[in-house]
Amino acid sequence: RYQQFFTIKDTLKRIKVIGSDNRRQGGVIWHTQGSGKTLTMVMLAKAISIEQDITDPKVVIVTDRTDLDKQISDTFKSCGKDVKKASSGEDLAELISQNKQTIITTVINKFQAALKKKKIIDTSQNIFVLVDESHRSQYGTINALMQQVFPNACYIGFTGTPLMKKEKNTAAKFGGIIGVPYTISQAVEDKAVVPLYYESRFVMHKVNKKNIDKYFDVISGNLTDKQKLYLKKKIISGKILNEDDEIANIAVDVSRHYVNKYKGTGFKGQLTAPDKLSALKYKKCFDELGMVTSEVIISSPCLKEGEDFNDVYGEVNAFWKQMMQRFGNETEYNNRIINSFKTSPDPEILIVVDKLLTGFDAPKNSVLYIASSLKEHRLLQAIARVNRLEEGKDYGEIVDYYGLLNEIDDALLIYSNIGDFDKKDVKDVLVSAQNKIDLLPKTYKHLWEMFDGIKKYDTEQYEQFLNLESDRTRFYNNLREYSGIFNLALSNYKFLETVSREEIDKYKQDLKYFLKLRVSLKSRYAEPVDKKEYEPKIKKLINTYVTSDEIIQVNEPIDIFDTVKFKQEIEQKNNDRCKADTIAYRIKRTISKKAEDDPVFYKKLSDLLNESLEKYSGRILNKAKKLQNDGEYLNKVTRILNMALTRTGDDVPAVITGNEVVKAFYGIVYEKVKNYNVSKDTAAEIAGKIDKIILSNKYVDWIKNTDLQNRIINNIEDILFDFKNSERIDLSYNDIDFIINESVTVAKRRYR
Repeated sequence: RYQQFFTIKDTLKRIKVIGSDNRRQGGVIWHTQGSGKTLTMVMLAKAISIEQDITDPKVVIVTDRTDLDKQISDTFKSCGKDVKKASSGEDLAELISQNKQTIITTVINKFQAALKKKKIIDTSQNIFVLVDESHRSQYGTINALMQQVFPNACYIGFTGTPLMKKEKNTAAKFGGIIGVPYTISQAVEDKAVVPLYYESRFVMHKVNKKNIDKYFDVISGNLTDKQKLYLKKKIISGKILNEDDEIANIAVDVSRHYVNKYKGTGFKGQLTAPDKLSALKYKKCFDELGMVTSEVIISSPCLKEGEDFNDVYGEVNAFWKQMMQRFGNETEYNNRIINSFKTSPDPEILIVVDKLLTGFDAPKNSVLYIASSLKEHRLLQAIARVNRLEEGKDYGEIVDYYGLLNEIDDALLIYSNIGDFDKKDVKDVLVSAQNKIDLLPKTYKHLWEMFDGIKKYDTEQYEQFLNLESDRTRFYNNLREYSGIFNLALSNYKFLETVSREEIDKYKQDLKYFLKLRVSLKSRYAEPVDKKEYEPKIKKLINTYVTSDEIIQVNEPIDIFDTVKFKQEIEQKNNDRCKADTIAYRIKRTISKKAEDDPVFYKKLSDLLNESLEKYSGRILNKAKKLQNDGEYLNKVTRILNMALTRTGDDVPAVITGNEVVKAFYGIVYEKVKNYNVSKDTAAEIAGKIDKIILSNKYVDWIKNTDLQNRIINNIEDILFDFKNSERIDLSYNDIDFIINESVTVAKRRYR
């Protein structure tokens, strides 16, 4: 990406200059999470290692996680560059001591262990230490230790979160910010990450008792009778102020939110708990409700992660013992649950405390439920867990139960309050879900305004009106925006409480209508299926809220050569115009796919088809003229369809009838030699010779073998010049090149 390209150029330029302190100038590269920061590290290290102006460079890449260390090492290998991965502190010390060009990757704790093994000092100015940001160690004590080992090294830090003002001052000591920061708002604009929408949701003790019935109606709408009974017992018991019940209430709301919006879509969620014991309580609640599947990822009880003062019964220790029995060791426990979360249907929700809130990339992770305190960088890094790109994912959601965002709609103010950041650096980090939902009436209006002047719900007129691809694209974009915002709104408590049932039903029914219109348009105009437009979340929206009597999904258009199914599809269309459009645009799709199979024949079809489309498929006509034209249009495209299916109108010599490949070569040859009054039989003879040349040189992988292709080209050229000389015609070099190039293109398609 462009930010990587220019940053690497800027970095290479600055590190070539050696200052008065005998060191190269380093600095900090800030590229927001999800924008390819790790790959930037790899590409920079590779660029340094092959830079001719730097003699025997040594690159040391320092991270704080074994999975990231492995990822970087594997990426280097994929890039064709050898890399040494330190297996231990002792191994790292040995790699550092070796006086040769190399790229080393290491986890930070191995660096510390290496210093304990033996005193190492390397005074070379051609050492480059690239430090990952997770712990901001390039500014702390670890940096001081590295400075002892590499006193003249060039230090380059990488960060994915905004630098606080005090950090910018410190970063200046290492050379300042390198290049132009790549901010979250830029990444969203470039579609390198998805936008993040946040919503502050209540917890039970914030609900006034007179509103409890309303609250219960909202959150229990899709629960089973058993689940409703469980929730009612919790509420009626009156124990709504203690911690356990607060956890239970949040678990119910999370379950409802996830089930209504994400269950069955393949998208996942994370929930942050304040401590290990609370994490286990959330897991117990989820299991009792039975609405979502979940797993808990925590560190060993001997490591501080939250404060478990209330674990008087040793539940955390018991859980940990159970996990060790189940998985064997901590590494296997982490790896297997994380792998299941990333690749399997279950678990749907991962319950975490501190682990996996930073540096954990799972693109299907779409919603973060916050039920614990997160501040500054941990908050920024945590919310970025759900901004990774994934097919069908339009945005990531942050649902706040802790009151962390304090109902503030302006994300600029949020981050000005929770940390000492420059406002421009955190602009548009989060967008209030409510602000987005407020746009629903506007997007709904935009959708309908496209059809001003046409009778409402007149599907045929709408389809004719949208015969231009540019108009259909605008319609699809408007519909996508509307359905996305409506999907967001339907999981929002405030929206459900303030918007009337009648208005919501109207939104639902019109969404269903427009989705059906989209299916019909895709079929009529033979458009390829874009999986992003039919993502599981839209199906989920329909099935959960619109209660559709059918799945609103378009399949790939039926091929015209599948004559039985295609005839059945045409017969289902309710008027001549729709039938004609379906045939015409399906032929057009076929031509675009098969043009290189027989360029001359399909060019002829294309010209006939475009003539018909230009004549008949204009905008809406008056009724009398429309009916007459529709019949003519259908007859015309039906004749073209028959030509495509039977190749009538070819008028090829009998000697090549039935040989589709030679017929393609014939069309190419005759297209040029007919201008010189050359007979069709002669053109067919040349086509047969071309076919024999290709078949005699068509060995395994011939398409990738340039020597074989050159031999084919030379042989075809020889027969064309022999023909030119024997017939004594002035066949031009352009004509010869055309025949050769088109014939080779056809051969690559037909003789794979």
